[in-house]
This record gives sequence, C-alpha cells and structure tokens, in this order.
Amino acid sequence: MKVVAPRTTLPEGEGATVYTRPPVVTSAYLELLDWRRRVAAIFAEVRRRPPDADTLQWFRAQKDDLFKNHPQSPLPVDERARFGGLPYWPFDPAARVVAHFLPDEHEVPQGAPAEVAFHRIGTLTFELHQQHLELPALWIDGYAGGLFVPFKDATSGSLTYGGGRYLLDTIKSADLGASADDATVILDFNYAYHPSCAYDPVWVCPLAPPDSRLSIPVEAGEQSR
Repeated sequence: MKVVAPRTTLPEGEGATVYTRPPVVTSAYLELLDWRRRVAAIFAEVRRRPPDADTLQWFRAQKDDLFKNHPQSPLPVDERARFGGLPYWPFDPAARVVAHFLPDEHEVPQGAPAEVAFHRIGTLTFELHQQHLELPALWIDGYAGGLFVPFKDATSGSLTYGGGRYLLDTIKSADLGASADDATVILDFNYAYHPSCAYDPVWVCPLAPPDSRLSIPVEAGEQSR
C-alpha cells in the first residue's frame, strides 16, 4: 500500500491535488545520536591515521566545526555564532605514551559525583617527560559502561579547567586504542579535552577524583578559553 502525506490544498484545475511532507519535528535525541555518531567517526579516523601533527590539526578542525555548528554543541547557543575555535597547545610528539594497565578493583573513588557513577578497575602507569606517572583507570557504571580516564595537573584552575580534563571516555567514543594482549592503553595528552560543563554549567559531568591528579604541568591538548 502506498502512503502519502496528508492533502493540503486543492488548486485550480480539475482533479489536481497537492501533497506535502509532514512538518519536521526536531528531536534532541536524534541530534544527540548524530553528535555521537560524528564523534565516533572522527576518533575512528584518528586511530587510522598516523599520530602526527597533521592528524591532530585535522582532528581539532573537525571538533571546532562541531562546536560551532552542531545543535548538540556544549557551547551556549548565544556564543556559537562568534566562536572561532578552541585554544590548544601546539603538537608535542612526546605527549603520546603507551600506558601499562594494572588491574586493581576498588570502591567508587571519593568525590565522584552522584549523577554519573564510576568505579576504579586498575592503574595506568606511564612515562611522560622523564617522569614516572600513574592515573586511575575508571569504569563508567551502567549499561554498556566504558573506560574513563580524567585527570588534573599543575595547570588545572589556571591554564585549564579547574575540574580537570579527559584523556579517554570510551562510552562517548573518545578512544585512541588499547591492546588486551599486552595490557596497554594509548594516552595522548595532545587530545586532552575539557568536559562539557567547562563550557556551560547546564551540563552534568563526571570530574577527576582526588587520586587522578598529576603533580607536573601538562601543557598539551586543550586550554581554557
């Protein structure tokens, strides 16, 4: 059976009937679905490309375009028209590290917000700028779940958002790669980014717990606006 849109007018001329499409109703859920699909595609392309300055520049251009033009942008609506891009540090090839995962079950870290529950599943150890460092590997609770690696550093609250930045949030497709065979996870601080609540307080974001703090300044990735 053929289905057509409702009849709207009967113009002049015998037997002529005009049909139009039903009105388009914007769905915030479908917009969010589109945002997540686009972000997932961008990170998939990053994993496919070489980890160099050109790939980082491409990624940042894609992200800035989403922030300016997508209806699910975390920026307040009245700021999007004049938005000219996020501030970033230059590419640092030494900011990409391979972290070793050590499993270690813990309770929910103290200070985790009630709106988004997560628990610690282990520790990521790595070398960054001749420093031996580690960060908790967290798992977002709930359906599907995902690896979550937020952090604070010596720039937090001055050059970067006081609540910290994210390295990985795989439930939102922010994923640069990992290997189950040798228990490693790629951390690239060039891709460190702020949570949505850094741009607009209407967003609810899980923030870095106290033990997710690095003692050194990490001048890579996204800066405060």
